[in-house]
Amino acid sequence: MNILLIRPRPSRETIGLQHVMICEPLELEYLAASIAYLGHQVDILDMILEKRPLPELLMEFQPDLVAMTGYISHVRIIKAMTDTIKAWSADCITVVGGVHAEVVPEDFQHPNLDAIICANGMTTFRELVCCAAAGQSLTGQMLQELPGVWLPGKARPVKKTSFQQPFPDRTKVARYRHRYYYLFHNPCALIKTSFGCPFQCNFCFCREITDHQYFERPLAEVMEELALIPEQEIYIVDDNFLVNADRVMAFCAELEQRGLEKRFLIYGRADFIAAHPEVIQRFAANGLRAVIVGIESCLDQDLDRFNKKSTLAMNEQAVAVLAENQVDCYATMILGMDWSNADFRKLSRWLKKMDLSFVNLQPFTPLRGTAAGEGYEESLRIPRSEYEKWDLAHLVLRPSKISVASYYWNIIRVYYSVTFRPKSMLSLLRRFGWAENLRLFLGSSRVTLQYFGKVLRNMGKG
Repeated sequence: MNILLIRPRPSRETIGLQHVMICEPLELEYLAASIAYLGHQVDILDMILEKRPLPELLMEFQPDLVAMTGYISHVRIIKAMTDTIKAWSADCITVVGGVHAEVVPEDFQHPNLDAIICANGMTTFRELVCCAAAGQSLTGQMLQELPGVWLPGKARPVKKTSFQQPFPDRTKVARYRHRYYYLFHNPCALIKTSFGCPFQCNFCFCREITDHQYFERPLAEVMEELALIPEQEIYIVDDNFLVNADRVMAFCAELEQRGLEKRFLIYGRADFIAAHPEVIQRFAANGLRAVIVGIESCLDQDLDRFNKKSTLAMNEQAVAVLAENQVDCYATMILGMDWSNADFRKLSRWLKKMDLSFVNLQPFTPLRGTAAGEGYEESLRIPRSEYEKWDLAHLVLRPSKISVASYYWNIIRVYYSVTFRPKSMLSLLRRFGWAENLRLFLGSSRVTLQYFGKVLRNMGKG
């Protein structure tokens, strides 16, 4: 069979980080590797980077089966893509998987979508491919017998807590690889060493994907894969790499023993960083460049409400530890729906006091499937069916103290008050040069223009 794996392009309505980062579709590379031994022709299309329209690409690749992955913001896009695929060939099998399909699979129900994978993605996909290759029709009975395929009323399967899969087939995106980057990490490759997170932040979608379970890949296997990656910039896409101090130290020891010299971007919690400065120091000596830290708030009461199990003091200590080791802190902040203009000014002052240069400001978004996702139906200003706007950047709830236009304006103002300070800009110019800074400036400006559009469209609406 000819099998086409597609990463969809986001909607123009989505306020996305794709303007400042485009990372490789690791999940599709894993899928390609998982079925390689079956002997089918497998190709990956990255529609973020492809210029040609889908009908033209379908004519070129002539797929018998098309599989797509995406986030909540891709739901309607993927449904529309299946319409295009079935119009091209009613016999072409359409499949969807990915993080949103694992947690809220019912959102993908659509007449032209043949199978929704909701668990154990690679195993389930292999089973689907084998059935299709054997000429079996994807009927309700056959799908009922595949545990990882979702159907209305069907019991959800137990998700595996081990990961024994071939390394991702990065050759499938060879023509795109030079264009994958994350901010100043350019070019950038991805690797995943663990799954889930042992903590219980109530807003977090990631922990729902693994049904609140956390498990790790053996470090020897991780190092073997890492040694095969040609890129120097490595983005470790674990939900939380900083869980176990001994494991991080062992990771550093492996890097030293193998002579692997890479530069790393990771996710990590503030409480770990604050409690383990010696781990950060050693990791920095072995290539740690930046940590995406869920700071979330500069108020202890917010951290308690989010069930972060951390404090403002821990946040401030973590920022200091990273700075002492010349590691960038990419701070993510959750903005409250009860905020006033004064609250935004307070946040701006705190971010500048912490001397942070990289911030991601996210209005609180009650995603379905999370502990904090229910109970807001009366406050929604964007229906849940408008999936492309549920991007952690749109204001999906009505703010209680200021207008929607003022809220969006405050996001713009805080962002530029922090990132465009002369000290910060000069530092980035010295470190990365004019070309990289100009590229990032143009990308962030596109996001800003999207926000300006929200301000203008909501002026006078209260």
